[in-house]
Amino acid sequence: MPSHHDVLPADLPVPADDGAADHLRGMKLPDVALTATDGGTVSLAKLTGRTVVYAYPRTGEPGKPGLTPDWDAIPGARGCTPQACDFRDHHAELKARGVAQLYGLSTQTSAYQREAAERLRLPFPLLADPHRAFAMAARLPVFQAGGQMLLRRLTLVIDAGVVSHLFYPVFPPDRSARQVLDWLDGTGA
Repeated sequence: MPSHHDVLPADLPVPADDGAADHLRGMKLPDVALTATDGGTVSLAKLTGRTVVYAYPRTGEPGKPGLTPDWDAIPGARGCTPQACDFRDHHAELKARGVAQLYGLSTQTSAYQREAAERLRLPFPLLADPHRAFAMAARLPVFQAGGQMLLRRLTLVIDAGVVSHLFYPVFPPDRSARQVLDWLDGTGA
């Protein structure tokens, strides 16, 4: 039986494009080491080939409510688990279209992310940025909730360390991978 984190409410507020990610288009990403759930360390600046990275606020914990009582009312906050599952379900299609690496990125710890990656059966690693070193260096859009600074939901298409395409804001989150596939099938291939 799915948890409440797996299903999106019909009345989620749509996030607005506030321009906070505009500077990322064409940016050479900073060389910051991120811990991956597969035990490795990844610098998005040093990867070759095409990489897709989806940034998200935080995956939900089974049996626990959102970070704050108004979590569902914060535009772009709810939907991290459905977004991860969409990338899981379309992983093979992304690889078939030339995506060499796929990662999820959040400010959660690698230990928590490992639990989520196993529970959701993700065929790709999640990257941890708990001290926001990469987020600050790249000036990723953030928001505060429950006393925590969290990443706003966005998806980066990176070619040899440079952001070649950006999806921001991402909505609905459970169609995030399909948005990337649509782009790859159109202009991005």
